[in-house]
Amino acid sequence: MAAPRLLLLALALALAARWAGRADGHGVHPLSRIAIHRARVALDASSAVRASPELLGSRGEDTAWVTVEFSVPHASDGDWIGVFSPANFNASTCPGSHGSGPGPVICSAPIKFQFANYSSGSGKRTLKFQLINQRQDFSFGLFTGGLSNPTLVAVSNKIAFANPKAPVYPRLALGKTWNEMTVTWTSGYDSNEAYPFVEWGMKGSRPGRAPAGTVTFGRDSLCGEPARTVGWRDPGFIHTAFLKNLLPDKEYKYRIGHMLHNGKVIWGKPNSFTSPPFPGHKSLQRVVIFGDMGKAERDGSNEYQNYQLASLNTTDALIRDLDNTDIVFHIGDISYANGYLSQWDQFTQQVEPITSRVPYMLASGNHERDFPNSGSFYNGTDSGGECGVLAETMYYAPRETKANYWYSTDYGMFRFCVADSEQDWREGTEQYRFIERCLATVDRAKQPWLVFIAHRVLGYSSGFSYGFNGAFAEPMARQSLEKLWQRHKVDVAFYGHVHQYERTCPVYEEKCVRDGTVHVVVGGGGSHLTNFTTEVPPWSVYREMDYGFGKLTASDDKTLKFEYRRSSDGLVYDSFTVHKNKQNV
Repeated sequence: MAAPRLLLLALALALAARWAGRADGHGVHPLSRIAIHRARVALDASSAVRASPELLGSRGEDTAWVTVEFSVPHASDGDWIGVFSPANFNASTCPGSHGSGPGPVICSAPIKFQFANYSSGSGKRTLKFQLINQRQDFSFGLFTGGLSNPTLVAVSNKIAFANPKAPVYPRLALGKTWNEMTVTWTSGYDSNEAYPFVEWGMKGSRPGRAPAGTVTFGRDSLCGEPARTVGWRDPGFIHTAFLKNLLPDKEYKYRIGHMLHNGKVIWGKPNSFTSPPFPGHKSLQRVVIFGDMGKAERDGSNEYQNYQLASLNTTDALIRDLDNTDIVFHIGDISYANGYLSQWDQFTQQVEPITSRVPYMLASGNHERDFPNSGSFYNGTDSGGECGVLAETMYYAPRETKANYWYSTDYGMFRFCVADSEQDWREGTEQYRFIERCLATVDRAKQPWLVFIAHRVLGYSSGFSYGFNGAFAEPMARQSLEKLWQRHKVDVAFYGHVHQYERTCPVYEEKCVRDGTVHVVVGGGGSHLTNFTTEVPPWSVYREMDYGFGKLTASDDKTLKFEYRRSSDGLVYDSFTVHKNKQNV
């Protein structure tokens, strides 16, 4: 009977992936609509494009607005302007190319683009672009022929930031012990060129310095297209420092820096964070959880039109409430770069106001990990050939081993068991043993609130794709894990993947019970929304097809409050409370 059961599981997984691709917004990446490998170069003296100012960030800014003036003699709706970085994007930059012979004439996709008809008027027209510091110079290409048959007719002058290598976009994360904070950032400095460090200390005290490790990767570290081809862009250098032996609930100041060989220090922006409470400490502790946010552009660039509609709404809502937030969990489908590496820089800049102040913890999703024959549990192409490399490198997580993107972390009264739904979680696997160990080893006297997290829905969802497969979850998920949740009295389980909000009653084996786990889908972070089943299952208490995020609040070991807030206004549209003394909701 083993072979038929495995066959049925494989068919169920294939159907789930197929329908998730239709129903969960896993559509075509906007940059992939550009057939850059088919581009022709036919420079036209009567067409022109110019960008100003030529020097950006002269006062240390890491973002800048650029005005692009252009003209084309026979304008059409198919004309568009792409932002390229590095500025030289001709055939000489193609892998293995010497600039001659057959093959593509442009080998890298633009960072972003706008259609020329976004500008009004005749003759010389203008567009506005917002650029971020991404370690290289920039130029703008004017194309005719639309996205399917692009012809390059004019190239702008080169522009650049004053220091393209500057350290940027710090990302905080919890370390492997409760009193450790990590700081990760990106720069253009190899450790052989400059010494990376974090200067840090409590407010009012003399700061010390923590050294940072440095990593990077090449095309060969990735597993497929477009990440290894038109989506490739040099990632620069990623640095991580460990700030240890923190005192609980104290404000710490920090800034990232690089010391050059001549002793000069290149500084990042000054920032601060509040250290975690010690385990079991009864204080106000607020946790934000959401998934599937992605990124968008504040300059109106249309690369993400109809792809991540509410990404900026969610980001801005979180920033507005940041003084009331202690830690953030982004539980999969992080940037939706899908193999276009430049988009990870864009994402880290978008969320930097959050990540520079509170720990920003990730879970792995299909758009980070999945690719055929790469070792992922699902055989889809959603990562675009990244195969987890970008997420694992750009953001720190306190994983047990580098090979596995699952981990446990404690924050005050909370224990979080973060699973990797893109790796096998079934009974008998290494990840199953981790989940069991994470749940079983929690000291409920110190961490009374036990939370399970995964990207795909391993518990309960009436999203259309999950209803279609009949399991209302990933196939075989509850059969493998539900007894663990019940045995160890998991309070709440969170998922993303389906782009909507839903919560259940305290449930066990599809029945509402007093001591069950509440399952919450918070997949409406930004990517376009997906439908529910027509029929509402009896365990589904509230469901909403809108953008939003979840927030847990605890101040003692008796009461845990949850709120669902919409991204559009930050207001509460659903809530529940777990009473530990009654073990019910």
